[in-house]
Amino acid sequence: MTELLRTEKLNRAFGSLVVTRDVDLEVRAGERHALIGPNGAGKTSFVNQLGGQLKPSSGRILFRGEDIAGLQPQEICRRGIARTFQKNNLFRGLSVRENVRLAVQAQRGTPYQAFRSTRADRALWDRADELLAQIGLRGDLERRVSALSYGEQRQLEIAIALAAEPSLLLLDEPTSGMSPAETDAMIDLVRGLPRSIALLMIEHDMKVVFSLADRITVLYYGEVLATGTPQEIQNSTRVREVYLGEGH
Repeated sequence: MTELLRTEKLNRAFGSLVVTRDVDLEVRAGERHALIGPNGAGKTSFVNQLGGQLKPSSGRILFRGEDIAGLQPQEICRRGIARTFQKNNLFRGLSVRENVRLAVQAQRGTPYQAFRSTRADRALWDRADELLAQIGLRGDLERRVSALSYGEQRQLEIAIALAAEPSLLLLDEPTSGMSPAETDAMIDLVRGLPRSIALLMIEHDMKVVFSLADRITVLYYGEVLATGTPQEIQNSTRVREVYLGEGH
């Protein structure tokens, strides 16, 4: 596979607290890459640097060969990286369809216009409907977000991220807080995403990780402990000692 994203010696510190230390990580085009590690390992801090929510102290983030370290989130999104967050940020008073339509409108750079053409308006709704069908919410178009289950809200977040038409999607704990049935539904959803989109996913649930990942990177106290296939990670004595052996 072709390399899509690579970090080189990525560091972030808050005073004396180092949250990522010399992190080298590669995500290939179309790959499903999981990022695992104990609480406090630096996983979300690392992904926040990729998404522009946190500026690295030093190091490079190469996306399609171009250094994007320190760019603003909206600029990183325009270049093809979208993400979800551990806590959702949805318009709870609007319908499912309206939430996605606003995301499509933002991606296409068409701010609200009272007299926009009917054809242009129809195209936004059609794209929203297409995305909702893709993630399994086609039957819930007019429901208010506040009426959705937690699992359905996480599905909706993915539709909104996909509206940005990314080539890399960052998923931060997509199954956190879900019931077993909701977790299974999320596994099916993620598995069904097209391989034109690469995924980098933070996840604690090892069932999810080993169901989806092509490769896994283990962070430990902000450093890369290991990277490999699921089988290689499972067979790693060091990984089992510091993480997988902790009841995961």
